Amino acid sequence: MKIDDIVKTLDGTLVAGGESDRTVGAVVANDLMSDVLLNDSEDILLLTSLASDQAIRTANIVGAMCVVVHNAKPLPSTMVQVANSLGIPLVSSPLSKYESCVRVHDFLSNESKG
Repeated sequence: MKIDDIVKTLDGTLVAGGESDRTVGAVVANDLMSDVLLNDSEDILLLTSLASDQAIRTANIVGAMCVVVHNAKPLPSTMVQVANSLGIPLVSSPLSKYESCVRVHDFLSNESKG
């Protein structure tokens, strides 16, 4: 699953960070960035409802490949600027975090079968 797959699967919009050739290695759905910091997986897809710079900075620390903010929350301009400066793709999705988890699971399950 790459950035264009994430955007399409989650009915999202790529807001910042641009394209990347990285693929999802693990999925973390969390709003507590302190919990995200405990994860040692590589190429994390971070699904969150936290629309703040903290989510992007945490994603940078753990080496996340993309951050998705849910529920069509307005994204602060500083969040977009930080994502662009760190080169972390930032996606805005109108879906709930739960629905996004279901869709990502379905996509990854189908991808592993094919």
